Amino acid sequence: MKTSGNTILITGGGSGIGRRLAEEFHKLGNEVIISGRRQSALGEVTAVNPGIHAYPLDVDDPASIEAFTKTLLTSHPKLNVLFNNAGIMFRGELTPDTFDLEAAEATITTNLLGPMRLTAALLPHLRNQQDAAIVNVTSGLAIVPLADSAFYCASKAAMHSWTVSLRHVLNKHGIEVIEMMPPAVRTDLTPGQADFESYMPLEDFINQTMSLFQQQPTPPEVYVEGVKFLRNAEREDRFDETVAQLNAMTR
Repeated sequence: MKTSGNTILITGGGSGIGRRLAEEFHKLGNEVIISGRRQSALGEVTAVNPGIHAYPLDVDDPASIEAFTKTLLTSHPKLNVLFNNAGIMFRGELTPDTFDLEAAEATITTNLLGPMRLTAALLPHLRNQQDAAIVNVTSGLAIVPLADSAFYCASKAAMHSWTVSLRHVLNKHGIEVIEMMPPAVRTDLTPGQADFESYMPLEDFINQTMSLFQQQPTPPEVYVEGVKFLRNAEREDRFDETVAQLNAMTR
């Protein structure tokens, strides 16, 4: 993947990882577009980063995706890179007695159906662009699940599997498919998470991640050192041990 001279869309670009990726790719000489549900958050980003473009988008709503796609491609016909970054996470979804179906449906809609729908809407355009790439943001929890966020982990595991298939199918059409797999990072994804000292500082994560994106060729999976113990758990024959260790840490 090129790191400059692109036109890049980053969903969920109003905060956290999405915002910092947008800012860093903008500095490298890319035209960057961010999207999200909260117009106020998008406005905060564009106010301090002149040249970054922002459009509201609700990835849960097929009609919003359709309208957004038309506006996006009319205004930015050179779009060649899509970051499927928008996501949500709930805690305590699963208990011995019941689980929160509303949270399950919301998580799957935002984290899985949203990226699938948006990719489907943009794919005909991307197939005609040089240096096209799709970056799907999953999680180390796609590989080793955290029981108190079971729906999030399941949605990211599905995204991981879908990304592998997408890479296989689109490779011969000249579209690079990259999976970005963060560890636990200090963001506002869940309440209080930005202050969790055991989580990776956002700036450290972004610095390491941008270094990986600037490798040539770009790795098909972009993940920092802090997530390797999850990514490699099964291949190193310590999966059950890692599941127990991870879940014990969060009690």
